[in-house]
Amino acid sequence: MTDRAPGPRGNGVQIAPSILSADFAELGRDIAAVERGGADLIHIDVMDGHFVPNITIGPAVVRAIKRVATRPLDVHLMIEQPERYVDDFLTAGASMLSVHVEACRHLHRTIAHIRSRGAKAGAVINPSTPAAALEAIAADLDFVLVMSVNPGFGGQEFIPQSLDKLRRVRDVLDRAGSHAPIEIDGGIDARNAPAVVAAGASILVAGHAIFSAADPAAATRALRAACTATATHDRHQS
Repeated sequence: MTDRAPGPRGNGVQIAPSILSADFAELGRDIAAVERGGADLIHIDVMDGHFVPNITIGPAVVRAIKRVATRPLDVHLMIEQPERYVDDFLTAGASMLSVHVEACRHLHRTIAHIRSRGAKAGAVINPSTPAAALEAIAADLDFVLVMSVNPGFGGQEFIPQSLDKLRRVRDVLDRAGSHAPIEIDGGIDARNAPAVVAAGASILVAGHAIFSAADPAAATRALRAACTATATHDRHQS
């Protein structure tokens, strides 16, 4: 059984640095840096060159990361037929595992299986996929991942319409009686973090904004500070 990821702390926002933008020759160093900066999760993007136009890593690398990381591994499968590989990634050490609505033929079965293995199960939707696609599965999810760029490559610009998508996803979850958190991935940085948190996101994935910085630990802290400042401002306004 894998370790469940911890709940949000502080202002309820979790920071999940994405190793897609890290130095793959120095993954241990870069992961240690963001953990010093207070990262809550380590986000791992798995791509197969078919579902998305890029190829990244497999279970062997996840297993290696598990040996050095002290934070739970948040594994995002951007692959065709993800149900064929979920057990490999869970065994490798994923604490959270998400699959795309667009790629998973038997979504309920796959989500139930992930949860039966003791991991948190999430469904992912691409920018062009409506929030309504989650209605039939919303009550069974531990979290939802909203893509705020078209998946495949790091360093892309945030799609502004994602703010409305976050609010619609929150409405779908609320109507299902679910308190599942919403994760957002794509173009996230300290500038737009306040807006995405205000729109309903509570797990922020950031790659380029953290690992392209001279000091990834400081960049991780800065991203959290941006969210914390927003929460403080909102409390003072209420």
